[in-house]
Amino acid sequence: MTSGQNHTTVTRFILLGLTDQVDQKQLLFAIFLMIYTVTLVGNLGMIELIRASSTLHTPMYFLLSVLSFLDICNSSVFTPRLLISFLTTDQSISFAGCVVQMAFMILHGTGECLLLAIMAYDQFVAICHPLLYHTIMSKRLCIQLVMVTYAVGVFISALQTGNAFILPYCGPNIIDHFFCDIPPVLQLACTDTTVANIILLCLSALVTVPTVSAILVSYAFILVTICRMRSLEAQRKAFSTCASHLTALSLFYGSVFFVYVQPNPESASAYNKTLSVFYTIVIPMLNPLVYSLRNKDEVKDALQRKLQVSIFPC
Repeated sequence: MTSGQNHTTVTRFILLGLTDQVDQKQLLFAIFLMIYTVTLVGNLGMIELIRASSTLHTPMYFLLSVLSFLDICNSSVFTPRLLISFLTTDQSISFAGCVVQMAFMILHGTGECLLLAIMAYDQFVAICHPLLYHTIMSKRLCIQLVMVTYAVGVFISALQTGNAFILPYCGPNIIDHFFCDIPPVLQLACTDTTVANIILLCLSALVTVPTVSAILVSYAFILVTICRMRSLEAQRKAFSTCASHLTALSLFYGSVFFVYVQPNPESASAYNKTLSVFYTIVIPMLNPLVYSLRNKDEVKDALQRKLQVSIFPC
């Protein structure tokens, strides 16, 4: 920290991480290294499989490949530094590094919220209007939706990050978290943060409430359509698929809501740290499996063909 005229300006933050117990750090390092490896392999594998298989060149799998890319980026913002923290005693991060980490976290988190809503709409069109699916979900529309997703992500990221770091930070500089999240950072500001917390709540609600509403409406129509199916086997398969999707969505949005969409997000920092593990590290690992279950036969066939070409190129 450097001295100013009447106060001290923070130049580095200290991240307390998930634990300070040495024996726990070794175990957590192994667990999170495995999770990160599975995340990279699963999502990169999904992207490559979709790229290489012409049968998977559909709007649904295009959106799934974008989700996999977002999950790789999102997980890579947090996990490598968390792994390093388990092995070293230096827990510090520069002020600029904290700003960049928060900006990328908000960008990818916002993008994932919007993309999940788009994927729910895609599933609604596929199940409720199958004959019009390729007309409605055209390639041009999908690309435009992804571009809008990133544009909104950049916009929200700039607002949220600016809202947090426009405040003065003059000590202490210890963040009770494993990354530079907004609520614990705001706790360190040496000024009243009431307005900043209100802005955080409003911007978070602006992203989560409409996307959750779109997902719930889409799945409501989907469930009505499923109930009208005459085939019990088709109903069972559809319900099973929807249940897996809604479970993943509940984990993601539930943890995000509890962390950001609450009147005083600073009051539950211990819970926030645990919940953050789900939407930053665990969910990116689960998404390829959960969303490929929707058409697991197509994914299985494409994977078999890919392996056959790799093993028997001639």
